[in-house]
Amino acid sequence: MSGHQYSGEGDVHRSLAIMWEYDEAAGTRGPKPQLSVRRIVDEAIRVADTEGLEALSMRRVASELGVGTMSLYRYVPGKAELLDLMLDRVNELPENATLGDDWRTAMETMARGLWALYTEHRWLPLVDQSRPVLGPNSMASFELALASLDDAGLSDQERVAVITLIDSFVQGAARMVNAPVLAERRTGITDHDFWQAQAPVMEAAMRTGAYPHMQRLTEDAFAQPAEEFFEFGMTWLLDGLEVQVRSRA
Repeated sequence: MSGHQYSGEGDVHRSLAIMWEYDEAAGTRGPKPQLSVRRIVDEAIRVADTEGLEALSMRRVASELGVGTMSLYRYVPGKAELLDLMLDRVNELPENATLGDDWRTAMETMARGLWALYTEHRWLPLVDQSRPVLGPNSMASFELALASLDDAGLSDQERVAVITLIDSFVQGAARMVNAPVLAERRTGITDHDFWQAQAPVMEAAMRTGAYPHMQRLTEDAFAQPAEEFFEFGMTWLLDGLEVQVRSRA
């Protein structure tokens, strides 16, 4: 896989059929199959987590599993469908998952879960999911989020908007935090060295007096730890939503 990644670019019918029969190789009599969809998808996620989606291919996953590439095609049609399966797999909820007793607690729990998801799987926020292929894990996660907003007094459109708004914020925050790590892995140049290379030009630009507001910024203005930035944004976002919910009551 290379370049920008999109969900739903493969055979949607095949992706759905595999997702909704996810454990098709489990529970059968006789010797345990060498492969299963779950094992293939989990290995693909491991490769993407370690080296990024650009390192992912059917050949690479097969190599990591110690099998021939053609063996994978018995389970997954191709790399586009594999990505769809990966996207659903990472959304798998723990057994008896709950979000909270009230809508705000639930949305905080959801946001923290998304933050962990998007920062653990750094490739995930980079995938364009404007055309998602809805598997059982994605559906279960969305169902749980919708149910947690039952007490908020919102319309259906507003409930969907709240979930989308929080997810969009967390994705954006995670992309910003993940980007330096991914850039260093891609280029071999540390974030510190990259900005140091620009320092002489930036210092000269500041001396012109053309950027007074930037010049007055403290040295630590861009040094807020990732977790603090996430907590700050999430709190302000939920505070604003709470004002709207209370106005309905």
